[in-house]
Amino acid sequence: MSELTNPPARFFRDLLARPEAAADFLSNYLPPEVVAVLDLDAPELSKDSFIDAELRQHFSDLLYRVRLKRGGAACVYVLFEHKSTPDGWVAFQLLRYLVRIWEAEQRNGAAQLPLIFPLVFYHGPEPWRVARNFSALLAGHDLPELRRYAPEFEYHLCDLSAYGADEIKGQVRLRVWLLLLKHIFSEQLGAKLPEILTLLVQSQEQTALEYLRTVLRYVSAAGKITLADLQDALTASLPQEEGGLMQTLAETWVKQGIEQGIEQGIEQVRQTLSSLTVRQLQHRLGILDAETRAQISALPIERLEQLGEALLDFTTRAELIVWLSQRTSDSTT
Repeated sequence: MSELTNPPARFFRDLLARPEAAADFLSNYLPPEVVAVLDLDAPELSKDSFIDAELRQHFSDLLYRVRLKRGGAACVYVLFEHKSTPDGWVAFQLLRYLVRIWEAEQRNGAAQLPLIFPLVFYHGPEPWRVARNFSALLAGHDLPELRRYAPEFEYHLCDLSAYGADEIKGQVRLRVWLLLLKHIFSEQLGAKLPEILTLLVQSQEQTALEYLRTVLRYVSAAGKITLADLQDALTASLPQEEGGLMQTLAETWVKQGIEQGIEQGIEQVRQTLSSLTVRQLQHRLGILDAETRAQISALPIERLEQLGEALLDFTTRAELIVWLSQRTSDSTT
């Protein structure tokens, strides 16, 4: 998991790669009729990833094997896909994952292919207005004469932005995780953070300190938050006794360079994202000249994310040059 350099993807995987956390999430956020037929006591995590190799460092998928309550050898796979921006092609991406999973089952001698439950976890600030059925991507799918010949499935969307604070359910660690993901892109994160950290600290779990550090690393790298906000959140939420948890964290995180760590973490993410974007562009358009590569490498994270979406529509290098020129002029006006 340490190879993941996208903070939201890594944070997503760090928790849900734990079977007990996955069971907690599934039992609370799958449709009740689905929960009723699944045995969620002991989900089995697959160690395989079904993401393209060139994207594996930046994105995360998770696959769990879950048995049916009625018994027997039959099982259902739950495929997690994490998104922080709406993606109109996610159904096609999921279809590619489904086929790869089924191909692996066939190679292993399966008599039948397992049913797979595709689950998209979304926590972006924009509304998710993407159709959830695969056939919506197919031209002519609405013609009655052709509908029966179109492949079809629907994914389940867990849109965290649609949940109010009182609707966030599960064990403490899961609720902390969901609340952070819900607010990570919000300008209100600094105001929400003391309440979220207090929830974790008051749980008195033995691993609270360890998980608290994971939380702070994620917030530092991915959140719209300042060093002062972090210090205020720690002061407001953690015990103040001499030699206690607050002092330990203050020494470890604040006094020993959390500000430098934030800057280094953000720069590492930016460099990794720029390298990935250049590789994707060269795969699509051919080798780029050194000046263009340098221009891309100098882009801030938000521009790199925009370019990562825009490049899917590029067919020529001229389109890339125009895009870079426009974004550069925008940033200087």
